[in-house]
Amino acid sequence: MNNERSKKPSSGWLQLDGQVCVITGAAGGIGAAIAQTLAAAGTRLALLDRDRDKAQALAAQLQNQAEKPAQNAIIAIGCDIGDAASVAAAAARVASEFGTADVLVNNAGLLRPGGIESLSLDDWNAMLRVNLTGYMLCSQAFGRPMLARGSGALVHVASIAARYPQTHSGAYSASKAAVAMLARQLAAEWGPRGVRSNTVCPGMIRTPLSAAFYTHGDIEARRSAMTASRRIGEPQDIANVVAFLASDRAAYVNGAELVVDGGLDAMLMDLVPRPGYEGAAAR
Repeated sequence: MNNERSKKPSSGWLQLDGQVCVITGAAGGIGAAIAQTLAAAGTRLALLDRDRDKAQALAAQLQNQAEKPAQNAIIAIGCDIGDAASVAAAAARVASEFGTADVLVNNAGLLRPGGIESLSLDDWNAMLRVNLTGYMLCSQAFGRPMLARGSGALVHVASIAARYPQTHSGAYSASKAAVAMLARQLAAEWGPRGVRSNTVCPGMIRTPLSAAFYTHGDIEARRSAMTASRRIGEPQDIANVVAFLASDRAAYVNGAELVVDGGLDAMLMDLVPRPGYEGAAAR
């Protein structure tokens, strides 16, 4: 089944309705928010996750919420993105159900804590396998048909840890920095052939995995104070940016790295002690 992107009528500001979007790590906090946002935009969704049951539950929920269920088809696929055979099988299923993907959102991720001094090779390789190799495998599997067609968009979810080392987090920062460079290389190689590639770097986002942090004392207040926006981000904050980059509204955005952190990046100098300036920084 072929889906002729240029021939589809489209409505709404994002103009994504009817587009085929693939999301990895779709059942998690940020992934689920991306799925909900793209579903609301009228896309046809393939939700990839190692936890197939959670992905199926999300697919059923989104299908029930769809205004036009027959047009807003959503499928869930169990997939280990670090395994080439699993990715190939997922790509074949999407091609069979929907045709060529218009958008790939590389979102799945893995974190295993540990300092570099004592980090095991197994833990290092496990994180790179998912956080980097998985992104490359999915980009190949879903991107090659885009190249053949001459259009498509890749959005890669990295982290502010790609820009600043997150200590005692094993290979996480290294893997996310590599994702940002992979995205730029894809933009350089595939941009001339009609396929865009961009990166989103989330800051402190409240997800099911991080929610426990904010139950400890004044952690939320202290973390919020470290951002210019004075709040912790929500998955929807990331989903909104991903949806923009996936759409043709971002047609001239290619090879970009968008930091979505509420201004944490802008607050660096306020984290440095400066006698006499503390009151001004707190306002």
